[in-house]
Amino acid sequence: MPNPFFQFKQFVVFHDKCAMKVGTDGVLAGAWAQVEGAARILDIGTGSGLIALMLAQRNPQAFVTAVDIDGAAVEQARENVARSSWADRMEVTQLDIRQAPEDWKGRFDAIVSNPPYFVEAVKCPHAQRNTARHTDALDFEALLEKAAFLLSGEGCFSVILPATAAPDFVALALKQGLSLSRQTWVHPRAGLPPKRVLMAFVKSACVQTETCHLAIEMERHVYTPEFETLAKPFYLAL
Repeated sequence: MPNPFFQFKQFVVFHDKCAMKVGTDGVLAGAWAQVEGAARILDIGTGSGLIALMLAQRNPQAFVTAVDIDGAAVEQARENVARSSWADRMEVTQLDIRQAPEDWKGRFDAIVSNPPYFVEAVKCPHAQRNTARHTDALDFEALLEKAAFLLSGEGCFSVILPATAAPDFVALALKQGLSLSRQTWVHPRAGLPPKRVLMAFVKSACVQTETCHLAIEMERHVYTPEFETLAKPFYLAL
């Protein structure tokens, strides 16, 4: 039976009630997202609360709001937050981000999301997992529209997506007045094509996008120095 929790250096994440378990995508997003100097941070689609907890660890001055549409995930995220050292500056809310309150406009200095991205017609029979994995409940256009609405003038919206989704996502972001300031192409192993891309968007126009590449492994179960540097504050084994 799979382990119901994942132990990190400064917190523990139980994920047995969540459709999407703790995984590398979430760790990458939480470790890479631009949150320095942010007073208010929003995690959209928090699931177990993993990313929100990572952001609270990284920015000791920030208040972190985590939202998810799924009630079971929200319950578990609240439990994980309550066990952490940062419960007094975190909140978890059950919310369809498309229905975000009007008074949240421009509230957040940093927004982070590991959103649903599967768009194929064939889905798994588990409704909760479908909501977490597929874009029916939150498509890219709706996500970007809300990110632009919720982001402060100097804020940054960070996201992790399949590499193949990047061109469409960037084009949709431009329509919402968001410019790509930074991106990292994530390769599962050195020499292999990228499978994921980490992207940061801002409201100001960017003349040039800072671009780099990150390989996770050199070989099976052997992390690259670059990935170790990124994940070291969180992974027990590093």
